[in-house]
Amino acid sequence: MESLITAAARALEAGDPLGALNRVALRNDAPSLALRGIAMAQLGDLAKAKTLLRSAARAFGPREAVARARCVVAEAEIALVSRDLGWPVKTLAAARATLEMHGDLANAAHAGHIEARRLLLLGRLDEAERTLAALGISALPPASQVVRELVVAGIAIRRLKTGDARAALERAARAARQAKIAALMAEVDNAKLVLDTPAARLIARGEEHPLLLGEVERLASSTALVVDTFHHVVRRQGVVVSLGTRPVLFALARILAQAWPADVSRERLIAAAFQARHVDESHRARLRVEIGRLRTQLKPLADVGATRQGFVLAPRKTRDVLVLARPNEEKHAALLAFLTDGEPWSSSALALALGISPRTVQRALEELARSNKIQSFGHGRARRWMTPPVPGFPTGLLLPTPLLKT
Repeated sequence: MESLITAAARALEAGDPLGALNRVALRNDAPSLALRGIAMAQLGDLAKAKTLLRSAARAFGPREAVARARCVVAEAEIALVSRDLGWPVKTLAAARATLEMHGDLANAAHAGHIEARRLLLLGRLDEAERTLAALGISALPPASQVVRELVVAGIAIRRLKTGDARAALERAARAARQAKIAALMAEVDNAKLVLDTPAARLIARGEEHPLLLGEVERLASSTALVVDTFHHVVRRQGVVVSLGTRPVLFALARILAQAWPADVSRERLIAAAFQARHVDESHRARLRVEIGRLRTQLKPLADVGATRQGFVLAPRKTRDVLVLARPNEEKHAALLAFLTDGEPWSSSALALALGISPRTVQRALEELARSNKIQSFGHGRARRWMTPPVPGFPTGLLLPTPLLKT
């Protein structure tokens, strides 16, 4: 019977969950429960997988600390795939320490990679980088090398270092081919698409065109005056003026930049910045005040001159004015950006990732659902949101070595 356990573990390591289930589907001993749980997770039934893994952890005896720790690591990865970002990280840290103490370095590294991936989703790049650095790269099996390089690439992409990202993805592709796991190869291919898909729009002199991530990176060193709608800043090379807490001023700066070198009428500025349908003298007075504040803020980079019809932007030390805009600027674009990864998200996980209140996220999700842009399944705390279709195979759920190998 132990040969069946070993064969099932090897099947899971090779990315063959059905082959694993053929060997242990009718068994209820602790090792079989754990292997069945991992197989169900790879097939997409995450709720059943979590139940099986918890049953396996309880079934292992007090002397089988390593096996229990491996179950915890597998459950943590299910939580990551389920976008349950509030899963107790201390439990994962304790399991990782147990694995390291007993010499299971491959699964200990896998636990560290799960934590790094969680930190990446939350945007905590420095912490994710430190977590990876602490793990080292010696003696990692190919599947773990892929996961590590995907995290490295993700950090580089977030920091607009496309050269580093491409190098990491090439290393990931080589490791995926070595691992011979089709799901891993597909995940690397999908990650590469990020670098070859328009990431922003460039608006200049009344025209716009899409930009790849590498072009956005090169724009950071441009001598042009850039109005950046991603970070709500106006910048030129190393000089940056943040207007993140001044939405009216940023709206005025953007519309002036989009019209440059032409001027913008007072009526159009009022409508764009104040959302006013009917312009009266109070709006004109407020516009004069806000333009004065904008002049003060932009003084290192540009002036705002008055014309007969309205106002015009006058950049300093450059002849180019550009607006860097999101590809999609609808009301809840940031929320949709997270949901387009194809994974099911809880509202609490989205709130953590976006850094906003859960109630704000819930209202936005309900609004998007009414417009049929997203869908949900489950009820109560188990409710998950995603863009259709529902994924059938969580490619991020991997085993670097047979989980129950002792």
